[in-house]
Amino acid sequence: MTGGRHPTGGFDTVVDSVLFDVIGTRIVGGELSGYNELLDSNGEVRQQWRELSTNVLDRGGRALESLRDRIHNLVDNDGITYNEITGTDNGKTLTSPSAWMLDGLPLVFSAADWAPLEAGLLQRSRLLDAILADIYGPMQMVRDGFLPPELIFADPRYIRAAHGISVPARHQLFMHAADISRGRDGSFRVIADRTQAPSGVGYSLADRRVISRALPTVFQDVSPRPLSGFAQAMRVALIDAAPAAAEDPVVVVLSPGAHSETAFDQAHLATVLGFPLVESADLVVRDGQLWMRSLGTLKRVDVVLRRVDAAFSDPLDLRTDSRLGVVGLVEVMRRGRVTVVNTLGSGILEAPGLPRLLPDLCRRLLDEDLLLESVPRYWAGEPAERSHLLARMDDLVFEHVRRGTAVLGAALTAEEKDDLRSQIEAAPTNWVGVELPAYSSAPIDSAHGIASAPVQFRMFSVAQRGGYAALNGGLGAVVLHVGRDGSVVSSAAKDIWLRSAEIATPAEAGSPSALTLPEVLPDLEGAAAEAITSPRVLDDLYWIGRYAERAEHTSRLLIAVRDKVADYRHRPWMDGSDCLPVLFAAVTASAGSGPVEFGADDADAQLRSLTVDAARPGSLAQSVGRLQQACRAVRDQLSNDTWSVLSGLQRALTRAGSDGSNDSVLLRDAQGTIRDGMLALSGLSAESMVHDAGWYVTDTGKRIERGLQLTKLLSATLTSAQNPSTERAIIDSVLATTESSVTYRRRNRGQVRVAAVALLLLFDEGNPRSLVYQLERIRANLRALPDASGSSRAERLVEDIGARLRRADPVDLEIADADGVRTELRELSDGVHESLRELSGVLTDKMAVPTGMQPLWGDAMGRYMP
Repeated sequence: MTGGRHPTGGFDTVVDSVLFDVIGTRIVGGELSGYNELLDSNGEVRQQWRELSTNVLDRGGRALESLRDRIHNLVDNDGITYNEITGTDNGKTLTSPSAWMLDGLPLVFSAADWAPLEAGLLQRSRLLDAILADIYGPMQMVRDGFLPPELIFADPRYIRAAHGISVPARHQLFMHAADISRGRDGSFRVIADRTQAPSGVGYSLADRRVISRALPTVFQDVSPRPLSGFAQAMRVALIDAAPAAAEDPVVVVLSPGAHSETAFDQAHLATVLGFPLVESADLVVRDGQLWMRSLGTLKRVDVVLRRVDAAFSDPLDLRTDSRLGVVGLVEVMRRGRVTVVNTLGSGILEAPGLPRLLPDLCRRLLDEDLLLESVPRYWAGEPAERSHLLARMDDLVFEHVRRGTAVLGAALTAEEKDDLRSQIEAAPTNWVGVELPAYSSAPIDSAHGIASAPVQFRMFSVAQRGGYAALNGGLGAVVLHVGRDGSVVSSAAKDIWLRSAEIATPAEAGSPSALTLPEVLPDLEGAAAEAITSPRVLDDLYWIGRYAERAEHTSRLLIAVRDKVADYRHRPWMDGSDCLPVLFAAVTASAGSGPVEFGADDADAQLRSLTVDAARPGSLAQSVGRLQQACRAVRDQLSNDTWSVLSGLQRALTRAGSDGSNDSVLLRDAQGTIRDGMLALSGLSAESMVHDAGWYVTDTGKRIERGLQLTKLLSATLTSAQNPSTERAIIDSVLATTESSVTYRRRNRGQVRVAAVALLLLFDEGNPRSLVYQLERIRANLRALPDASGSSRAERLVEDIGARLRRADPVDLEIADADGVRTELRELSDGVHESLRELSGVLTDKMAVPTGMQPLWGDAMGRYMP
């Protein structure tokens, strides 16, 4: 079976019916003609399901609806997403984040069921490890005829450049995942092995966090085996895999990027492991070593946990069109300077014809009988199997060895079947037929209440010093149907609960399996603990600071303008009503969306558009969207609390944007929620984030944006003199937008003067909203960065802006010329604004990833470096 678009086969359709149609299995009205996970042959609830049945399944629709809402909110608050493919643009795959679909009813296994399944998985991991070592080493199994070369060397997952490269650890296969289903008789079968870059562990851990909070009482009663030990096992194994010369190994997780379909899985796993999540732009090969860019310096990398497909890992030795890999990585591996796991070429273990050979290879390599069988497969290269394959075209998935493609026989027309038959007969060694697996049924929470649905799940193992360790659970999936390419399309994920045995085993103590894990040595506990921040990460953190501040400023300005619209829209004769066109000009100037003439009739429409129209430049929705995009790019750097805040913002905007009646209450709620959310993020940043280079860059972005918005606001509102009533109304809105109203009133006792406003907002060093305060924070942040020199261009720009402010007099700034223009205030505001833009450009240029080829094996003069 081929893999789908989701880690377990493609979660891209929401269950909205109790009718499922699976090839070979039909489920109607919640009944399934296969093994029933919930009920035994007498119709009684199985022992391992009884707590869940009593506390959830038997409680009716209202309880299920409440559970569904809790899970939705928890998934939303944790920012668990899956990036769906939406199309292509100039050969680049486009994706869009969608909410992770998680079924509220876990899949429960007894200890008696799990024990042989775990033993079978661990044996299978050992067997695949031995096969991998042989294929890229002595190739004895090929020489002896146990591995047909047509099935191995013709497969695109075989990486010739990886021959002879070995992992400096006891096992060549670092991580193994297996997709499992259960047949009618209760026996388990492997649908497919995942060895290329197995995904899903991050989702498994996130699912467990959600379900444990959504069903706290049942979770406590059942007390499923914990998953945390597996992350510890992975961490130890990654450190152990470092080259012998590495004293304090640095480990990174290599990701295709934030637009990868499983970006959340990669980022969450990196967060749990405590290792940096990097992309190809963060890494460079120099002097025969792999390095990570880190704020003007390079940090040596010893171990790479690879989530990029092998063929894309090095555009020099592998696919030359790849933008996901690191130039020269293969050569560094050959030199033994870096360990990449899963190692390049491990994807060959997913070859379609390999599972049919595992029973013989197990006896040959391990001197054991295979414990966990695969779904039956037939290779057309064997005449007897070819006849069987051609006779059962409607029952099989046909996989092409060379192309790596597949097609479901039952989905073909008569003409297509004839064409396929001709292709098989013309080149039989290219084709493998795979039987469709049988699925067991389990209860799911559908829109119609409790229903039965076919399920499968993914198990995981990781190499250890003494063998392999298995995750105490896995990633379950509700099977919806089989696609035309043979991939399984699933509707939702399922958490997997593993019951404890009556007699405690080593696995019950938190270890991921019966293996005894080595303790983390004291000198390894601090490995890779140093914060490593690449230019790419710093750039995203910088824009997080800017977009968060922009969203806060825009929300405050919209609230202030909305209040004035409420005061004056229907009272144009009142003193001060002329403030409305000025304030609307300030809003559009802040948004950068071009001038909009104020009209009382379209005020609500304009405010609504500036709030919820994500396509409008500078709108509140656009700023929040850009903030979320930047946050997703550095998800591993952010806490779960951050995603809880961001999800609340999006919900508020969605409610306001979907309201057909133009409800002003929802609009005000959205603006207020975003203002409050930005304050919450600011508090998280100040009180919860470690003040490292990333924090200083984020805060610098925030301070630059605050200065830009302040100067733009002053230029749009106070540089043209107005009558006293209008000017009072404008100043009132300016002070509200800059959160300085209380301080101003306390200091000036009701007097309204532009000079007093300028003193507070431009020159007051004690006002956190003043321009001079922002400059001081930027200056301190730049000094705190590791590469600070005291005389960099950025630092000189800050000093120049400060000098310009020191030369200004607040009293002079309120003087208007004969045309009513406050020339000095305008020149100061516009000049500082342009200088801040220049400062931003200098900083973003500094954080830009260098382009052009770098010397790989020699220095800049071309000399060889050993």
